Amino acid sequence: MFTTLDPVLLRSFVAVIESGSFTRAGERVHLSQSTVSQQIRRLEEQLGCTLLDRRGRYVQASEQGQHLLGYARRLLNLMHEAVEQIQAGENAAELRIGVAEDFSAERLTPTLAAFAKAHPNIRLEVTSDLSSRLWQQFGAGAFELILIKQRRGQAAAQASWPEPLEWFDSARAPTQLQDPLPLVMFPPGGLYRDEMIHALESAGRRWRISYLSASLASLRAAVADGLGVSLLPSRMAHPGHLRLTPEQGFIAPSSIELALHYQSPAPARIEDLAKRLIRLCSAA
Repeated sequence: MFTTLDPVLLRSFVAVIESGSFTRAGERVHLSQSTVSQQIRRLEEQLGCTLLDRRGRYVQASEQGQHLLGYARRLLNLMHEAVEQIQAGENAAELRIGVAEDFSAERLTPTLAAFAKAHPNIRLEVTSDLSSRLWQQFGAGAFELILIKQRRGQAAAQASWPEPLEWFDSARAPTQLQDPLPLVMFPPGGLYRDEMIHALESAGRRWRISYLSASLASLRAAVADGLGVSLLPSRMAHPGHLRLTPEQGFIAPSSIELALHYQSPAPARIEDLAKRLIRLCSAA
């Protein structure tokens, strides 16, 4: 038959061992000496063994008591930790933010880490995705704050910054003279994808998709390795990239901006994160 250990009995047992006395143990757990003694007897009856050696001046653990002591301490500590975590979780505020995929790498994470350290009771949840998806989810209430790419003036933002774009090819194995032109691009819904297609079709240039990925790091590598050309933020230039110019027929649009959206007025935690992000983006 399975025996369930009562944490109240375990607490008194540990107190007796650590204090060496039923009286002092009672003071620690706020019970009378007789109540503590009764609890130890109940614990011994449940386990079917003697847990204490009462013969000396100080009460000591028996051999079985020594075995139980380690488990008792661990169980009590675990229960204490569980209570702390649950209570902390109930009192913690949650902050859900969405960040454009091509802005969520090493440039952003130090700012988020500093915010998390300054606000240990806030549960920060960060989602990286295509800007179009983040905007839709923000409208549905999935995020308190988003940092996305959008066409300039598309939606009023709390703050915005120009996002210069450039066409890139491989420096080692260029592909810009191929017909149709191989393109490295985001999946449907990606803002740069739409701009690429519009620019090429306006110029009457034939094109084909050669590499498709939702990962900016993957797109950068694909261009550098000669899988096709792509339209990317100027700041994301790769050492293996070759910049393509308007004289070569590659005109980059100037209509894209980085935009910060959140509902104002906002709680202090959101305002603090927003100020940190504004400093980061303004210094770039």
